[in-house]
Amino acid sequence: MLETEKEKVKVKRAKESLSERKKDMLSGYLYISPFFIIFGIIGLYPALFSLYLAFQRWNGLGDMEFVGLRNFSIILQDPLFWKSLYNTVIMGLMGTAPQLIVGLILAYLLNLTFLRFRNVFRVAIFMPYVTSMVAVALVFGVFFSSNETALANYTLGLFGMDPVNWRTSEWGVKIAISVMVFWRWLGYNTIIYLAGMQSVPKDVYEAATIDGANKIQQFFYVTIPLLKPFILLTVFFSTVGAMQLFSEPTVFLGNTAFTRSEGLTVVMYLYRDAFRLSSFGTASATAIILVLIIVIVSAINLLLTNRMGRSRGNRG
Repeated sequence: MLETEKEKVKVKRAKESLSERKKDMLSGYLYISPFFIIFGIIGLYPALFSLYLAFQRWNGLGDMEFVGLRNFSIILQDPLFWKSLYNTVIMGLMGTAPQLIVGLILAYLLNLTFLRFRNVFRVAIFMPYVTSMVAVALVFGVFFSSNETALANYTLGLFGMDPVNWRTSEWGVKIAISVMVFWRWLGYNTIIYLAGMQSVPKDVYEAATIDGANKIQQFFYVTIPLLKPFILLTVFFSTVGAMQLFSEPTVFLGNTAFTRSEGLTVVMYLYRDAFRLSSFGTASATAIILVLIIVIVSAINLLLTNRMGRSRGNRG
């Protein structure tokens, strides 16, 4: 009898313990539920609805009509889509690749112990990132004005070059927008690299100095390999940002941004279909294609960056 009673007490305690665990789990899920609810409403639902719309014909008001893969066929046969993809890739390479390299160098310089007024330089280099796009548009609108006296054309004149119509010429538009992207996002990547460099123990540099490595060798064979996670992060973010380029060309070109092809990007092409032509089906199909392109390009970039880091580490 005593053993039976003891078993009953054990079972009862086990059930109470289990119920307490369930209460703790439930309270934990309740605490984190706001994030998932907001994500589901703002993020997941629009993504799933866009995937559904990619196979429909819909103008935003009337009834939807299932068209299968026709929207994708229309986009892939549209020369303007391929032109927008070409513009996106070219301006992405011109605007983001240099900023990653220059940002790495600037971060190394800002991390030097003997540099005076380091905090002032750090704030100054981060200022473009927090600057309003309206102010950026005004500044670069004056800088890349088509007048011969504009700063960009005046600088070209000093080297004996003819002035460029930056807002209408094919490469003038691309260069101007790429410079805007470079100027605006350089400080963001620099701060990330600087944070990574400050996490590297000073003992590593002291050991490299004792082994006879100079500053340049330390940069290539100590700093860069240890910054690999930060480099992968910036490469990924820069790739995604470059493929989603929208604000800079739209602000720089103004009212003509969606009527000309020199600076048209994939996201602008998507926006034009949805909100100017009321073709939400093709716009959603463009979004799906863009997601696939971003995934492929990001995977290639990460793979190349990984291989470069390994080969550099092996040589070191």
